[in-house]
Amino acid sequence: MSRIHEALKKAEQERAATLSTGERTESTVVVADIRATVVPPKRVTEETLRDIPATEGSPALRFEDFVKRCAHPQWMPDPAFNLSRSEDDGKVGAERFRTLRSRLYQIAGTRPLRRILVTSSLPAEGKTFVAANLARSIVQQIDGRVLLIDADLRAPRLHTALGAPSTPGLSDYLRGETDEYGVIQNNLESNLCFIPCGNKVANPSELLLSERMKKLLDRVTPVFEWVILDSPPSLPVHDANNLADLCDGVLFVVRAGETSHESARKASSEFLKKKLLGVVLNRVEKDATSYGAYNYGYGHDREDADKR
Repeated sequence: MSRIHEALKKAEQERAATLSTGERTESTVVVADIRATVVPPKRVTEETLRDIPATEGSPALRFEDFVKRCAHPQWMPDPAFNLSRSEDDGKVGAERFRTLRSRLYQIAGTRPLRRILVTSSLPAEGKTFVAANLARSIVQQIDGRVLLIDADLRAPRLHTALGAPSTPGLSDYLRGETDEYGVIQNNLESNLCFIPCGNKVANPSELLLSERMKKLLDRVTPVFEWVILDSPPSLPVHDANNLADLCDGVLFVVRAGETSHESARKASSEFLKKKLLGVVLNRVEKDATSYGAYNYGYGHDREDADKR
């Protein structure tokens, strides 16, 4: 856990520096304490997909049939979430997300790791940015199939990042208004699929705790290599803690210059018994750390995206 504490302390130091100087730090990420033995990851194959069991009252899902049946809207991604906009810094950022991807594959080769929850302690720390770009990095691989789920029913942002419709989505499925085919989108340009948040609801916590949430994950997980959930921040509400029980691992996002050490420590400690994979330290000053800082730089107009 020492690397996690280093990341949390770094966030506090950056926050103090920002308050004292009034200067904005560069857009940088550090991934701390993601450890694994290098083992070739197991990949989902077409043969295994043909053997996926059906749940009661629903046919078995196969990727090729699934993609045909889900929605295919035209996505228009928000440039603010695009790593490659700045050519030099974008290349560095994309490389570091590939490093994160590789570490996750290494862990997946040693134990079950298919469902990943991405969360933070408070809003505006960059969890949506991390979730979206991690998914994009994975689908660049051959047969890298990812389902990205916006499970933040209170303040959804993933549909903005992808430039995708926000409805119908997760809330509509959880209320029993449609099936999984009705809420999953694919733009036919990659193996990235997406479940948006859906229509606004008054009881998000109850819906996320429902049996239908578990049923959805059980149904779709065998079809994909990875299922990535963007959840609400963990301190204001308990949604992330509840969702973590349904996932194989948690990535915790901390925003340097904004997140207090105490808030990050308190929030991340709740996930220690829920398979915390590591901390992603977001928006660190360039080259400010000695343990793997990497820049996914973008201009000042991207600051709002980086907070999501």
